[in-house]
Amino acid sequence: MNAVNHDELTVTNNRDLSRYEIRRGDTQVGLAAYQEAKDLIVFTHTEVDRELEGAGVGSRLIRAALDDVRGSGRLVLPVCPFVHAFIVRHPEYADLDYRNHRAPSTARD
Repeated sequence: MNAVNHDELTVTNNRDLSRYEIRRGDTQVGLAAYQEAKDLIVFTHTEVDRELEGAGVGSRLIRAALDDVRGSGRLVLPVCPFVHAFIVRHPEYADLDYRNHRAPSTARD
């Protein structure tokens, strides 16, 4: 694992490719792919360069992506296990999870 200066990292939403990208300088070092619907962003896959795994790069990426989604007024469906785990570990993002907003089902006999 390489040490990472998080001040060197920038996250942008590449809407043309439907993914958030994290860069270290001019080099892309990770991405979070998504599909979008009117009021929902479905995160499908996250990856970080292998040599940076465990250095907090993925968490920095997802935090920025979720903050961006929050600013847009949308909810997320974290199909990606990494995004789901991030939300579980950071309950301040639980309100963004679409599954927490569904109406309770009513059981019928």
